[in-house]
Amino acid sequence: MGSAGGAGGGCGVAYAGRVTTPEAEQGGVAGADRATSEGAAARPEERLERAVRAAEQALIDYEIAVETFRVEVENFSRLHEQRLGPLYARLEELDVRIAEARAARTGDPEDLRRAREARADLQPIPGVEELLHGWMDGEGLFPEAGAMLTDQPVRPPQRVRPSEEARRLYRELARKAHPDLAQEADERERREEFITRVNAAYARGAEDELRELAEEWAAGPRPPEQRPSAAEELYARLEWLAQRKELLTHVAKQLEDSAIAAMLRLAPDDPDRLLEEIAEQLRGDVAGREAQLASLLAEE
Repeated sequence: MGSAGGAGGGCGVAYAGRVTTPEAEQGGVAGADRATSEGAAARPEERLERAVRAAEQALIDYEIAVETFRVEVENFSRLHEQRLGPLYARLEELDVRIAEARAARTGDPEDLRRAREARADLQPIPGVEELLHGWMDGEGLFPEAGAMLTDQPVRPPQRVRPSEEARRLYRELARKAHPDLAQEADERERREEFITRVNAAYARGAEDELRELAEEWAAGPRPPEQRPSAAEELYARLEWLAQRKELLTHVAKQLEDSAIAAMLRLAPDDPDRLLEEIAEQLRGDVAGREAQLASLLAEE
């Protein structure tokens, strides 16, 4: 944990400067450019290739720094939970018991309400995920589950009856695009993929989809995509590297802004001592709550 403080002390500032924009990186290869110009003429893409390599190396260094910081924060968070979690849980339980004891002594409806809400917040329903597994999705209960809960019969899936127009479109497409009409392997593969989509649309009775597929077939196969030039690929790579750096910068900022990172900054050289100091304070809070609870129970 000794290195956690160094990471927590400003990953975004310490590491962000190590990743530069492609424009800045081009300055880093200026010397190499001059050396090249003194010899044979360089290829047009050579400078871009060097800029990409420099940006890739800088991004790797930045990723290592961010990941190192993330691990430090995660480890400290786990240690924080292990050492302080039971004390926090004890405080929460004592707060609930104090609220219940106060409500039992006063009988005030507002105190009783607060006590019930505190207890409910402390004890979530156990096994909810297991209980609802297979019964609920993001939209609510599955139809079968809802039917069983309300004693309603489960409706079988509706039978699809394609319209006459859908049947006509299907027959025409099947005749025109049948894979057996192809002599070359690539064309046969294209037709098989197309007929699979046609069959699926017909099985759903989707007349509009079949009409769109007919228009697609009439338009013919798509021309092969033109590959970008070497320079275009290099520029695209630089753009991706810049986007990746921006994402990592956002991750690093989230880590730095977290409560755990703020705690690490309080004791960069000895985070264990910080945890012990917080634990001592929490133990004092626990003792105070226990005394308060004992006093309320003695008054009953």
